[in-house]
Amino acid sequence: MTLAYLMTMVGRELGVSSWVEVDQAMIDSFADTTRDRQWIHVDVERARRESPYGAPVAHGFLTLSLIAGMSYEIGAQPKGLSASVNYGLDKVRFLSPVRVGARVRLRSTLVSLEEKSPGQHLMKTSNVVEIEGEERPALVADTLVLLVSEA
Repeated sequence: MTLAYLMTMVGRELGVSSWVEVDQAMIDSFADTTRDRQWIHVDVERARRESPYGAPVAHGFLTLSLIAGMSYEIGAQPKGLSASVNYGLDKVRFLSPVRVGARVRLRSTLVSLEEKSPGQHLMKTSNVVEIEGEERPALVADTLVLLVSEA
């Protein structure tokens, strides 16, 4: 995909990723990395007993962080880039918990693609992380990526 072609995709769905299982090992690893070891994420027995979800749930930020890898799978980045840089978020809403063992996938739509300077374009996508078998998504997020063309 070229940058010129990507510009024609504004307002259209870029794609849907495959399903990714969020298992306890992933949750524990994220907890260790971020030092967020709240019991609802890492204490399996207590979460089964006391959590309103009946099981451990993934950190919201863990689910949010999965967007990057799933977006690579969709292939929304054009050829001819020297870099693509996380530029931030415009909006994030965590709508439903992701229970341990659930599978999630990304559905991404290109909102805008604007030239910031010669060779640099800001891409905004609207992302929905769906949970398999559930009506409500885990989250919605508008992400920004700076695309830097090769010289």
